[in-house]
Amino acid sequence: MADLFDTSADAPPDTAPRPLADRLRPKTLDEVIGQEQVLGPDAPLGVMLKSGSLSSLVFWGPPGVGKTTIARLLADATDLHFVQISAIFTGVPELRKVFEAAKHRRANGQGTLLFVDEIHRFNKAQQDGFLPHMEDGTILLVGATTENPSFELNAAVLSRAQVLVLTRLDLADLERLAQRAEKELDRALPLDGPAREALLEMADGDGRALLNLIEQVMAWDVDGKLDPKALSSRLMRRAAQYDKSGDAHYNLISALHKSVRGSDPDASLYWFARMLEGGEDPRFLARRLTRMAVEDIGLADPQAQAVCLQSWQTYERLGSPEGELALAQAVIYLALAPKSNAGYVAYKGARKSAKATGSEPPPKHILNAPTSLMKDQGYGDGYAYDHDAEDGFSGQNYFPETMKRPVLYSPVERGFERELKKRVDYFAKLRLRREP
Repeated sequence: MADLFDTSADAPPDTAPRPLADRLRPKTLDEVIGQEQVLGPDAPLGVMLKSGSLSSLVFWGPPGVGKTTIARLLADATDLHFVQISAIFTGVPELRKVFEAAKHRRANGQGTLLFVDEIHRFNKAQQDGFLPHMEDGTILLVGATTENPSFELNAAVLSRAQVLVLTRLDLADLERLAQRAEKELDRALPLDGPAREALLEMADGDGRALLNLIEQVMAWDVDGKLDPKALSSRLMRRAAQYDKSGDAHYNLISALHKSVRGSDPDASLYWFARMLEGGEDPRFLARRLTRMAVEDIGLADPQAQAVCLQSWQTYERLGSPEGELALAQAVIYLALAPKSNAGYVAYKGARKSAKATGSEPPPKHILNAPTSLMKDQGYGDGYAYDHDAEDGFSGQNYFPETMKRPVLYSPVERGFERELKKRVDYFAKLRLRREP
């Protein structure tokens, strides 16, 4: 009787047609293309295998970069029984059966490498269920996730497993994979040089996607070699990997924000376009652009905030795709605007001071005295009306009497804040001159 969840039990007979990706699945770790940062002799897995001590792991990376393949080959290299489950289709009852079968194997002298695909899909309680079986050696857990483990996995699981980052395949890796496919199929791709490069780019770093594309191309009946135009007319470019609520979302908005802050309009437009191509909501981008205006530009260019709000309003009136041009123009404006976070720093400093000083009252001389009792208490006594003072500036203290005057706003020598700095310095000199 086949082991529960043993994927080899459902393997098709040798006579059944097999997809190219399955036929080219590496048989040893040495055959894996790419991922030298985890598989190399001095890399984490290389060191673990050499020392004969393999720990629980979490593979974090995009689709099609070898997470499942490496897990299976690790089981072969360490003589562990390989069991594969998917968090999407597995519930608590099935997990119990997996753990029970692993206990029986352990009692018979064989360990179990449990590979959990999409491990981030398990909830906290389900993830906690792995812990005792990891600790007593019943299973060696290898999880795979496309999402950031820091956000998606329990701290308890992460503390017992090493996170290894697998990266998208570069063009050189994809070319090696294409050559391996041509050798397996015993013929060359019917593509000229530029079309071959275009095919590799269509895969977008996903090895499995490339092999599926190659399988389609090899099935065509063509004379000669296709150029990029002929190829694109027959194949649709693969959609870019982008999850509007996942790690790519936060990575790309971070790239956009930092490109704007770094005054690079070209990079800013590129990341803006990448998010739109991934299906991002333009309203989210409009909101973030407005945040950039107030956080990183501020009073160095007070017009920046108005440009963002106007572009947002224009988008709402025009909709997509025309309205997105207004947002793109706001991106360019923000990138080229003078930068200052002085207002942002001043605001945070004010909040910190307000929290530290608690319930300190304003000085009595700036309090209104609508009743005789309040007048008797000194409310409003000694207040200097600024319009009656020289230069329209009295220089009085407006902070609590027990509080030392802080410096919160320090404008920079850029953009409109140059003018504001002159005003700040001017009033500081007057205040110093008029202090009692």
